[in-house]
Amino acid sequence: MQLIDNLPDNLADCRYCSQVSKAKGVDPIGSAPKVDYWMLVEVAQPWPLAMFAENPMIGQMFSLVKQLVFRRGVMVRPIAIAPDPEYSTPGFTRIIYYRRPAQQFAKYLKEEYVVPEDQANALVLGLLNRLLGKETTVTPFHSYQQDTQHLREMLVCTHTQVDLACGRFGTPIYRQLRQQSDQSNLRIWQSTHFGGHQFAPTLIDLPTGQFWGHLELEDLPQLIQRNGDHRQLKQLYRGWSGGTKFEQIAERAVWMEIGWDWLTYPKKARTYQKKLTGIQRLLYPLLRYIPIKLLQLWLDRWTRNATGAKVEMVYKNRHHTQERYQVTIAEAGKLITATNSVKTPKDSIETSEAQQYQITQLKKID
Repeated sequence: MQLIDNLPDNLADCRYCSQVSKAKGVDPIGSAPKVDYWMLVEVAQPWPLAMFAENPMIGQMFSLVKQLVFRRGVMVRPIAIAPDPEYSTPGFTRIIYYRRPAQQFAKYLKEEYVVPEDQANALVLGLLNRLLGKETTVTPFHSYQQDTQHLREMLVCTHTQVDLACGRFGTPIYRQLRQQSDQSNLRIWQSTHFGGHQFAPTLIDLPTGQFWGHLELEDLPQLIQRNGDHRQLKQLYRGWSGGTKFEQIAERAVWMEIGWDWLTYPKKARTYQKKLTGIQRLLYPLLRYIPIKLLQLWLDRWTRNATGAKVEMVYKNRHHTQERYQVTIAEAGKLITATNSVKTPKDSIETSEAQQYQITQLKKID
């Protein structure tokens, strides 16, 4: 195994990437994907990697998702969730579809259906084709629609086949959440991979769109109840799916300033400056004003490794008054961490650099 310096003695030969990143103090903020639409589909376990090619419904779904992302710049996140003995109905498939309601928002809007298994594929394709602007209808499925707007959904990645850390650390967190959750408006799901295994156990909280990582059992009550000192969760927060990398870093800074109420405030973020060099420094100020979603998606990925940024956070407070913060972000060094887990301690572990950032200015604009 390739050794990583400065690890505790008990982790010197660790094979789990998330233990390495936690021991090295890697900040998970900014590691969440930006998401416009979510497509959650019940798919029975096990979840082999080949399921994405062998399962006809998943294969067709991913084909349409690729069209939306790479041709339209529309960020759709498909995730499989495991049928649950308490929530699910034998012979039926649950499909939960979320969409971003506007640029400034606090919650994704939700449509949930429980349809006969043999009709699930038609509904999924209908919802995705609707995003592609094709003539399609989901009207025949309205009788299967569920009234679950009031429900909060937590997804825990337990997808061992993608990375061992997700199964090793995600499964205990999932089980503990199921035991601790006595709220009638909360459901806990096992899910397939959604990125960030370096921070396992990882969790998504919907409909508000928060990503979490490096969770411990003692963190769960505060996460469920959303009370107590929110600053204790700072290093567990991967980011808000309504923003890009630097916007997530800025959003966390404002959350730390305001507190739990922040999660209920309609908000939006805008990156208006990045610290770049070379050709990126010349082209970014010109291209960022062109209102083409696919171009902006490419531009954000191209400049993802900027050494700093300036972000504006705009939101409506509890009195429905519009307020804003300007946030300046700067680099804070790099850490060497593990990229993926390995099967045995004898295997060589792949390493990578993790850029760290800090807030140098947080200014409320009157």
